[in-house]
Amino acid sequence: METTTSNLSSNPAAMGKNVANNIDNATSGVHHAIDKASEAARPAVDRVAASAHNVVDKLAGVAASAAETLGEKGEQLKEAQARATEASRDYVRENPLTSIGIAVAVGFLLSRLVSSR
Repeated sequence: METTTSNLSSNPAAMGKNVANNIDNATSGVHHAIDKASEAARPAVDRVAASAHNVVDKLAGVAASAAETLGEKGEQLKEAQARATEASRDYVRENPLTSIGIAVAVGFLLSRLVSSR
């Protein structure tokens, strides 16, 4: 051992080569550790990604269902509006004087409400 140490201290080129070898060995070991950690983390990352995909799919399903429900409710409201409009027309046709009286009374009340502000 002493001869090796004395040889290294007396030969700077050999000492530099030994340091370079140590650095290469350390670098290789670190790369191996990084690869090992990456392989160990891969299943967890895959599980998280799969879980995120499932959440997105569920949210898309809920949003599609809500949009469908809103569309159905919109159609129901259109139908209700059409029925109310037709019922109003029928009432006005059957009771024209009463309709005019109601319109005048509502107009008078609205003018009083608007003018008081």
